[in-house]
Amino acid sequence: MKQSANNPLNSKKERKNLYTGLAFLAPTLVIFTTFILFPVFFSFFLSFHKWNMFSANKSFIGLSNYIKLFSDPEFWRVLKHTVIYTFGTVPLNMLFALLVAIVLNQKIAGKKFLRTAFFTPVIISPVAAALIWRWIYDPNLGLLNYFTGLLGIPAINWLNDPSAAMFAIIIMGVWKTFGINMVLFSAGLQAIPDSYYEAADIDGASTWSKFRHITLPMLSPTTFFIMIMSMISSFQVFDIVYVLTSGGPLGSTKVMVFYMYEKAFKFFEMGYASAVAYIFFAILAALCLLQVKYMRTKIYEVT
Repeated sequence: MKQSANNPLNSKKERKNLYTGLAFLAPTLVIFTTFILFPVFFSFFLSFHKWNMFSANKSFIGLSNYIKLFSDPEFWRVLKHTVIYTFGTVPLNMLFALLVAIVLNQKIAGKKFLRTAFFTPVIISPVAAALIWRWIYDPNLGLLNYFTGLLGIPAINWLNDPSAAMFAIIIMGVWKTFGINMVLFSAGLQAIPDSYYEAADIDGASTWSKFRHITLPMLSPTTFFIMIMSMISSFQVFDIVYVLTSGGPLGSTKVMVFYMYEKAFKFFEMGYASAVAYIFFAILAALCLLQVKYMRTKIYEVT
């Protein structure tokens, strides 16, 4: 005989399951609320106030921080540097990752070792990696100038030359992050049915035609995901800039997150830094939405 839906035993069991679930969720909810949710709302509150982080008083100043931000030439210069880094890193990163993934998708010796070697920079601490690259870029003892010297190219002071410092950071950024994109592209390539290529071979399609009309369209979901995630990651670059150049020389590598850090923890302008954070979020969200809108009609589903 079936028990009634209103059976108190069932209700008691359901309540017990609910309390058990909440008990397991509690640590995550506490951490999420304390370190993510609360800071988000508190920083929004601070963006309308003037506060030096030490005083108990937070002076309400309305939109003054936002007005100051848009009229600050340094903000626009920093935004420009961030865009240069992003659009210098993301295309190179994706191109290099795709080429390596295609090569490693073939039947070659040592494929597993090469995948591991290319992925290794991803798991290295950004600070440790930046310290390694500081030595590589050293104008007197660095490996890069040693090898360029063998080609007869004069030594370059990579991290202290305003015209070379951003380029140096872009190179390291590509090296540090392309491994994860290589793995994602490899997974996307392996998901493409072989029957497509077999049909193309029967029709006499060239290697370039197969790449253009099969590989690229079938990789579009993976490409879209990598593009979005790479752009977000590049816009948020901080650690390698902090270690390599600290925003120098002459502010030529000062990017948005470093600018926020400097305003908040060097000059203690917490309200202004919070306003920068929200404008930065709005810019990044707008770019992501534009990419989603553009790519929506260009994504093919692999069946």
